[in-house]
Amino acid sequence: MPGTDYAALAPDLLTRVGGAGNVRALSHCATRLRFALKDESKAATDAIKNTGGVVTVVQSGGQYQVVIGNDVPEVYAELMKLLPDLADDSDDDPASGRNLLDAFIALISGIFSPMLWTLAGTGLFKAFTAMFASFGWLSQTSDTYTVLYAASDAFMNFLPLVLAVTAARHFKANQFTSMAIAGALVYPSVVAMNDGAPHTFFGIPLVVMSYTSSVLPIIVAVWVQSYIERACMRLVPSSFRNFMTPWITVLIMVPLTLLTIGPATTLIADGIASSVQWLFATVPLIGGIVIGGFWQVFVMFGLHWGLVPIMTQEITTNGYSLIYGPIEAAVLAQAAATAAVMLRTRDKRTRELAGPASLSGFLAGVTEPAIYGVNLPRKLPFYFGIVGGAIGGALGALAGGRVGQAGIFPSLIGLPAYLLDTPNVALWLIGVILAVVISFTLTFFFGVRDEDTTGSAGPADDVEGAQTAGGADNQTQSTGPEPATAPDGDEGDGKTAGRPGAPADISVVSPIAGRVIDLQEVPDPVFSSGVMGEGAGIVPADGTVVAPITGDVVVATDTGHAFGIKSDDDVEILVHVGIDTVTMKGDGFTAAVVKGQRVQAGDVLVHVDLERIKAAGYSPITVLLVTNAASYTAVTSTRTGQDVQAGQDALVISR
Repeated sequence: MPGTDYAALAPDLLTRVGGAGNVRALSHCATRLRFALKDESKAATDAIKNTGGVVTVVQSGGQYQVVIGNDVPEVYAELMKLLPDLADDSDDDPASGRNLLDAFIALISGIFSPMLWTLAGTGLFKAFTAMFASFGWLSQTSDTYTVLYAASDAFMNFLPLVLAVTAARHFKANQFTSMAIAGALVYPSVVAMNDGAPHTFFGIPLVVMSYTSSVLPIIVAVWVQSYIERACMRLVPSSFRNFMTPWITVLIMVPLTLLTIGPATTLIADGIASSVQWLFATVPLIGGIVIGGFWQVFVMFGLHWGLVPIMTQEITTNGYSLIYGPIEAAVLAQAAATAAVMLRTRDKRTRELAGPASLSGFLAGVTEPAIYGVNLPRKLPFYFGIVGGAIGGALGALAGGRVGQAGIFPSLIGLPAYLLDTPNVALWLIGVILAVVISFTLTFFFGVRDEDTTGSAGPADDVEGAQTAGGADNQTQSTGPEPATAPDGDEGDGKTAGRPGAPADISVVSPIAGRVIDLQEVPDPVFSSGVMGEGAGIVPADGTVVAPITGDVVVATDTGHAFGIKSDDDVEILVHVGIDTVTMKGDGFTAAVVKGQRVQAGDVLVHVDLERIKAAGYSPITVLLVTNAASYTAVTSTRTGQDVQAGQDALVISR
């Protein structure tokens, strides 16, 4: 993001994810930092979301993903300076504690992420080179064409060598030994054996296949290699280990891969690619709707990584990928919805974010800033983008939309790759244009309501695991303390104290009896820094927590430790009982309200066993915050250093 100090952002992020000791692995993709954390509960997710330069946080696929935007490589580089020993951390199994899907997604992400931009860039390079040749602008018999084609095709042709490096890092194998194995697969004399004639290895028949541009064989081979190397490190004497380990590993792995791993994985990969081709050839409408409509949903949850090797294998097996066909419509539809928000909204902050986010989606195919920063918070633009993508994707699939180069980012810049390979280009283009027009039009006329978002973090964004608390038997409101007295002596209800001739101040009452302390004294940097809002801390004297303002409960955690209330004046209040009490999982908390319930200032929110909190080793200090304090002139604590009763005034919000 323009103006972001990445050198300052990196240590801030590292601290908030729990420090260097909590980071097991770190990688990045087009827009996200992908942390593998040892304990995700140590990460201050709410504070990270509100950090300048961060779009949002996504916890999916066994990874803790911090969405930065197009400048993620700069942040990653600064973080790696602070994590010099990260690559040597082999104490933890990256897949530990995950289900098979999470482990698979993490595997593919970790292997493909580091080389994704190069794959995209060289793929686009090859598309332009081929397009210039097809238009007659460049002779295919010229030396110039030969050099340019080699430059653009080499990365994909020798993809097993590249994957050997990234897979070795993931499986903690020797990457140079991995490259030796991969090199044997694409060695010219081995490639030349794929001539249809019978071949053997010590009398054992070889099933010779082409491994150029292949994906699965080398990944599986490196995985097996990692076990052989560990065995060698245990069994080979130390004086011979350094050279004997790679010698033994290559001696075993190259024949093993050519005899078994290569043929088996190639057949599996070819079968998957053929199945995809059958689906798009037989029922293209279904394939187009699913990919075009839900591609961005897959991206949100990291599930698209599971399709990356399939698309690459499609190109290796068939010469083109049909999955790519509907994706262009899906991507540009979301970008168009964001553009509509930018043109229609009156919110300055949204416009400033939506403009670059839309441009990034259109030109580069990078939609995370558009999705997380603009469309998803407003919901309808995201849904309209899905509708446009589904319709455009269906037409794109019917048109046989495809690309012949892996790594293409569906975008306006990537158009040549589609135009070069798609049989019915006109129908495919109509689908893309319809996707853009539909999502833009629906969003412009029906999807932009400025009351959907204020541009500031509301209570729902500032509480861990916000879910509905309690059950049907908890929906009766309790009678709380007497209404609050406004600062000027007028009786109030936790709302507005009128002042003739000036905007009325807003009074917020204390949610609990105790001693008021300055927010900076709260023993949690997420609160004391003010990053989540302005307010005060209260050292509680009893365990009855009441509503500090009249309004609607927009957050009620299932653990009962935190509540968010939005008043009729659009004040957003967070009441957080105790520090790190989310880990108590509701033990000692008895909620009296549920999400969506209307409360008056003084109504009981939750009964808390303070002694149980202390016995569990946590601080019972309760935090009272105005989370959208930036919308007001000032938030002032009226009783810092004093005792207060629940229901007495505690904060004054100046308009």
